[in-house]
Amino acid sequence: MDGRFMNTTDSTIEGPRGLAGVVVTETELGDVRGREGFYHYRQYSAVELAAVRGFEDVWHLMFRGTLPADAAERAAFAAETAALRRLPEEVRAVLPDLARATRLSGPLAGLRTALSLLGASAGFRPVYDLTPERRAADALAACAAVPTLLTALHRLGQGLEPVEPREDLPYAANYLYMLTGEEPDPARARAVERYLISTVDHGFNASTFTARVIASTGADVAACLTGAIGALSGPLHGGAPSRALDTLDAIGTVDRIGPWIRERVLAGDRIMGFGHPVYRTEDPRSRMLREIALGFGGSLVDFAVEVERQVEEILAELKPGRELHTNVEFYAGVVMELCGLPRAMFTPTFCAARVVGWSANILEQATDSKIIRPAARYAGPTPPQPVPLLD
Repeated sequence: MDGRFMNTTDSTIEGPRGLAGVVVTETELGDVRGREGFYHYRQYSAVELAAVRGFEDVWHLMFRGTLPADAAERAAFAAETAALRRLPEEVRAVLPDLARATRLSGPLAGLRTALSLLGASAGFRPVYDLTPERRAADALAACAAVPTLLTALHRLGQGLEPVEPREDLPYAANYLYMLTGEEPDPARARAVERYLISTVDHGFNASTFTARVIASTGADVAACLTGAIGALSGPLHGGAPSRALDTLDAIGTVDRIGPWIRERVLAGDRIMGFGHPVYRTEDPRSRMLREIALGFGGSLVDFAVEVERQVEEILAELKPGRELHTNVEFYAGVVMELCGLPRAMFTPTFCAARVVGWSANILEQATDSKIIRPAARYAGPTPPQPVPLLD
């Protein structure tokens, strides 16, 4: 396949493997321009939003179409979402058992069940049956609860009591507070906030597309989000930040960078934290996170920068003409490590941001009554064949 549609029958169109480059709908939420190294939320650069705005402002933009016009509108939205952070008692009561059951698999696995329970206990109904206002209310409640669920599951899994959310703290600072039990240092809270903003949405990636497919069936918001979390849990999608740090650990010292990378490249192994299916230039999220990491400084940052330099240098030598740069996961892992997040919470933290983007996509998809129902080309034995009879 050369990436273009090919008609196979009068009613069927065959697309490229993985649906790469196939446009399935229109969206007003944003886009990724891979050749330019640029992506945006609505009409604004996502990286610029992360530099000058707070998380709640971007949440408002994705859900309501505009940034808060003034401080009063910003404060009203922040208060509205903060009031939704506390969990219903029937959900809180099952979290200890859920944390024990998912002790080996982690908070993201627990979140799938917890979010389903939250939706059921709150009476979430199919988006097909709801007004736009009711859909938005369900989505807002789910987004506000996700950080509380994730941090509670993590702490319970560590033998600690959950920390109740605080309505006076912004989204990112409250997330860190619930995770650690201590009010975070402002610089670290802002670093995590910028990371969260930068990962709210990123085109029709696997998890976003999953959320929209489920939304196209008319299912409730919790069902859509649970499916998206399942897609995100795959290591080829959202599971790489901790793996990128594992790579730095495996290399260990500066003198081992060259031999370690050469061995992996020549073996055809994937180097976690490098490469992206869309970007053909530097990932703008990685560029922003590198800047944040350099602001903290230290031996981990110096080592990461040197690994990045040598990887690109070795690839230029061994794979000439192939563009391969760090992606968001490489420096995201470094920044989160510097901000005191445990590695088991790297992908869940990504989820705490992306849930807003998923929800915005769910709300947009719910306005279209057409179910997403592609076809597959059968490639098995030629039918019909006689069914063998048993003696």
